[in-house]
Amino acid sequence: MLSGTHGCHGIPELINKRPVSDRRSAVVPEEASSHSDLIHTLIQFTSLEKRRLTCKFVKKKSHKMSVSTTHGLPFLPGNSFRDTTKSAFHRPQTLSYKNGYALPLRPTAGIGQDPLLSENILQNEMKQLSSQIPTLTYGTPTRSPPRDFIPAFVAYDKKVLRFYGYYKEEVLHSPNEHFYVQPVVIYYYLEDDSICVMKPKLKNTNEKEIKQIKRHRLPKNQPGEHYHWKDFNLAMDMIVYNTVYRITNCDPFTQEFMESQGIVLNDPEQIPGDPHSSRQTQPQLPDISSTNYDRFKQFLTMDRKVLRFFAVWDDSDSLYGEKLEVIVHYYLVDDSVEIRIVQESNSGRDTVPVLLHRQKIPKDIKEVCQPFPSCVLEVSPQDVQEFYSPKNFRVGEELRLMGKRFLLYDCDEFTRKYYEQHHPDIPLKPLPVQQKAQEDCKKVIPPYNGFGSLEDSLQNCLSLIPKPPKKDLLKLLENDHKVLRYAAKLDSQNPNDEGRHFILSYYLSNDMISIFERSRRNFGILGGKFLEKTRIPKPSSTVENPEYYGPADFAIGATVEVFRHRFVLTDADQYVLTYLESMAEQEQIPEKTLSSLRQALGQSKALDPNHTSLNLPDPAADEGRPPSS
Repeated sequence: MLSGTHGCHGIPELINKRPVSDRRSAVVPEEASSHSDLIHTLIQFTSLEKRRLTCKFVKKKSHKMSVSTTHGLPFLPGNSFRDTTKSAFHRPQTLSYKNGYALPLRPTAGIGQDPLLSENILQNEMKQLSSQIPTLTYGTPTRSPPRDFIPAFVAYDKKVLRFYGYYKEEVLHSPNEHFYVQPVVIYYYLEDDSICVMKPKLKNTNEKEIKQIKRHRLPKNQPGEHYHWKDFNLAMDMIVYNTVYRITNCDPFTQEFMESQGIVLNDPEQIPGDPHSSRQTQPQLPDISSTNYDRFKQFLTMDRKVLRFFAVWDDSDSLYGEKLEVIVHYYLVDDSVEIRIVQESNSGRDTVPVLLHRQKIPKDIKEVCQPFPSCVLEVSPQDVQEFYSPKNFRVGEELRLMGKRFLLYDCDEFTRKYYEQHHPDIPLKPLPVQQKAQEDCKKVIPPYNGFGSLEDSLQNCLSLIPKPPKKDLLKLLENDHKVLRYAAKLDSQNPNDEGRHFILSYYLSNDMISIFERSRRNFGILGGKFLEKTRIPKPSSTVENPEYYGPADFAIGATVEVFRHRFVLTDADQYVLTYLESMAEQEQIPEKTLSSLRQALGQSKALDPNHTSLNLPDPAADEGRPPSS
C-alpha cells in the first residue's frame, strides 16, 4: 500500500511529464488529503494512463484500418461508448468439429466483425505496454523468478538413440566357414545413459528377437568409466565384454540429435557378408528337365487325365505275405504315381485304401547317392537322373516300384486310347488273372445255453454288438390290455397239490403266459404269482426251432406243460369264447377248441343263469397293471 506523503509526491511528477492536453484530465486536487480520496485519484490516473498508452499504439496502425480509441479503456461505468450506427453484434465461431472431436479455434475477428486489438499492435509494442502499465501502477517491477529446474531423466524421457552394427562370432570345427556375422541393434537411453544390445530377427528364419546384453551402463575401460553418447560415432568399434561391435549406421532421430550436439558423424557402412550367408544365396542347380519343355502347356492339356492300370502286388516273399489286387494311377499333369488297394469285403484287413501316396517316383539315381542306405536317403530332384514315365508302364509285364513288384495285367479304356495315340510302339498284352473262388460259408448258430430268452441270446450270434430283438409294434398297439384267462388245476401225483387252483393268463400283445395261484383259507399254501410273463414252448418242439403255445392250444380239458409242471384247463372267461369266435378264420382256431369252450361255458350258464364270466381275481392287479378288458 502507498503511503500518504510518498505517494502524493510521485503523482504530480508523472503528470508534469505528460502533454498539456492530458494534464487537464489528470490534475490531482489539492484537497485530496484523506486516504480514500488518494486511492480514488490513483485509480483515475491509472485508467487515464492506460487509455493514453493504448491510443498511442493504436494510432500507429491507423494507416491499415481505423480503430476506436475506446477499445483500450477498462470496461467500467463511464468509460464505455456505444456506437449507435452499429447493428451487428454476433460473436465469431470459436468451436469446430474434426473427425467427431470438438476443437477450439482462435477468433479472427471481434464482436460484429470488428478487428481484434491484438492484431493491430506489434509484438514489441505489446511487450512495452505490458511492461509500462505495471510500472505506472505498482512502481518498479521485481525480477521474475528463475525457471524451474528440469532433471535429465524428465527432459530425456523416452528418447532413445539407435545404432546399427554387427559382431563376428567364431565357428569351430567347420571346414566351410570360420565365423558368422551377427547383426545387432544398439539402444542408448538418454535418461540414464544405459545401453541395451538386441539381436534382431533375420528374414526367412524362425528365430525371435534376442536380447544380447540387458539394459545397464556398459563399462568403457578398466578405471570404471562408462560409455556416453559422446563416445558414439559411425564406422567405429565398441568393445563390450571382450566382444567387438562395429557400428555401421543409425536412425534419423539419432543423426539429428548427434548433429545438434556438434558431433560430426562419419559415413555409414554396409554390414559385410559371411561364407554361410553367401552359400545360402547361391543359385540352385538347374532343373534336370530340358528348358524347351513347357510345363504350363502340360498342365493345360493333361489336367484331369489319369492312366489307370490294374495290377497284382506279389508280396509272397515276405512272412505271411500274399498277393493283393491294386490299382496304379499315373497322373499325366505332373508325372506322379499313386497306388491304391482294392478293398474286399470280409477280408479281415484294415481299411487302408492308399498304399503309396501320390508322388513322383525316381527311376535312376546318381551314383554318388548309391553307397548310402536307401531307407535313410532323402533324394532331391537334383540327384535323380530320370523319373518313371508312361513308357515304363507296360501291360502284361512286371514293374518294380519302391522295391515292390507289381504285375500289370490290364488297364481301362482311356489308357488304351492314350497308348494307341502317343505310344503305338508299346504293345498292350492283358493277362488273365485267377480269381479266388469264394467259398460259401454258412453261418453256424451255437446251441441255446438257457440264459435269457432264445431271441435275445440269438442276437449275440448275429452281430458283434447285440441289439434287442425287434417287436411287432402293430400287434402291441392292437392287442394292448387284451388277456385270455383260463382256470386250471395242477396235475400232480403229490397229494399235497390236490385242491390247488390256478389262473392261466395269455397276453395277446406278445404271446406270453403268466400263472397266478388262487389263495384259499386254511389251505397251508400261500397264493400269488406262480409264473412270471414268459413265452412257453411246447414239449414236442426243439430248442433250435421252438413252437410256443397259442390260443388254439388252449381247449377245455387240455393239458399244458409249463417247465415240467402239468396244468389241466378247467374253465375260461366268456371273453375267451367271444374273441376266438371273432378270430377263428384269421387265427385258424380248431373247432375242437371252440366246441370245448362252448360246452364248458354252456354248462356254467345252465347251472347259474346270471353267470357272465368267471369270478376270478385279476392277476394284472397284482402286477400293478390295469385290469383286462
